[in-house]
Amino acid sequence: MQWTNAISTEPSLEAAVAEVVDQAQAGLTGTADLALVFISAAFASEASRLLPLLRQRLGSDVAIMGGTGSGIIGVEADGAALEIEDEPALSLTLAQLPGVSWRCFHLSTEGLPDLDSPPDDWVSLIGVPPQENPQFVLLAEPVATGINDLLQGLDYAYPGSPKIGGLASAGPGMGRVSLFCQDERHTHGVVGVALWGDIALDAIVAQGCRPIGQPYRVAVGDRNIVVKLEDPSGDAVTGTPLEILQEIFETLSEADRQLAQSALFIGVAQSSFKQNLGQGDFLIRNLLGVDPKAGAIAIGDRIRPGQRIQFHLRDAQAAAEELELLLRRYQMEQQMGDGVGSNSPVGALMFTCIGRGYELYRQRHFDARLFQKYLPLAVGGAFCNGEIGPIGDTTFLHGYTSVFGILRSQSTPSETPEAVVEASPVILIAR
Repeated sequence: MQWTNAISTEPSLEAAVAEVVDQAQAGLTGTADLALVFISAAFASEASRLLPLLRQRLGSDVAIMGGTGSGIIGVEADGAALEIEDEPALSLTLAQLPGVSWRCFHLSTEGLPDLDSPPDDWVSLIGVPPQENPQFVLLAEPVATGINDLLQGLDYAYPGSPKIGGLASAGPGMGRVSLFCQDERHTHGVVGVALWGDIALDAIVAQGCRPIGQPYRVAVGDRNIVVKLEDPSGDAVTGTPLEILQEIFETLSEADRQLAQSALFIGVAQSSFKQNLGQGDFLIRNLLGVDPKAGAIAIGDRIRPGQRIQFHLRDAQAAAEELELLLRRYQMEQQMGDGVGSNSPVGALMFTCIGRGYELYRQRHFDARLFQKYLPLAVGGAFCNGEIGPIGDTTFLHGYTSVFGILRSQSTPSETPEAVVEASPVILIAR
């Protein structure tokens, strides 16, 4: 398996396509099977020209999937990762995938199966049997209705299959986004690619927060309102969320007290059984409001009694520390496992929030280059209006998050299949 990326900042679309194709193809020893392309919103008026230009240079046998981003991620000729924000840019990832099958698809998020429907109704949208354990890359329009239902449905039909991606983004005044699937450009719905066979996708989801205080269990709550919290042992009701928050506030530094005024979030534990919760164990959700009289809080998600929550803060330092922690953990797991030979990571995709990048760190290329510090891989992707990635066994739509999908082979060289099961991608359209 080979995975290569190139990025261009040429203001001419023709020149940008020529540059990325030539550079990316030079990184392969054979022909590409899959192309993932991300184009800057600065090229919005020319987006309809992209696929014909790519097809002319890549040939008819390469599967193509991608879309628009207000910022574009890729690697320059010397291998260093770039995050190009609010400027013309084009990123092209080419993959050579022996022993891997794939299927590109475009879905409408209107008229999806009901969440009570059987798994087969969801499988029919994708056309890949669940026993193949496909790995998914998804890109959706930013105002797509039903995206959360789609993620729940895919989790239901394909449990254990990783799903990463994001909502395509465009800068102010840049018009609609574009989504690319094979030779078709779409402005609505979701495009994606399912990959199965000799391939594994490992997801790292960095939500950019650090916990404060300790976890508490929801004692009384209704829908997205938390009324009472208790200590984790469940021995007694501790108090209202506002009372507990005031106690935590007294323990914070002056800098964190200031931060809590504008960057306070709620982490919802995703495991009911794990005793020692840490970063990566929580789904971060917005704190929508506080009722001073009742001491209750409103959270940007449904909550149920018995779930554990913890207050979190978000800032540049927290985002950097969390991402580094997760990268170190992944690197250690690779070193302790079979992270050698054909099982070593070969490339990566990155989907990051438009609220990160320079706006958060006040420096360029931060997340992408921190990633390469621990995993020196070709990485391509885009800035998104929402990021798709798993926490535990469930896939969520996130905000302010960087999601990395790390690609590797599953087999040893002697086990690599000699032939690809399906050499030509299929486009499926759900109406």
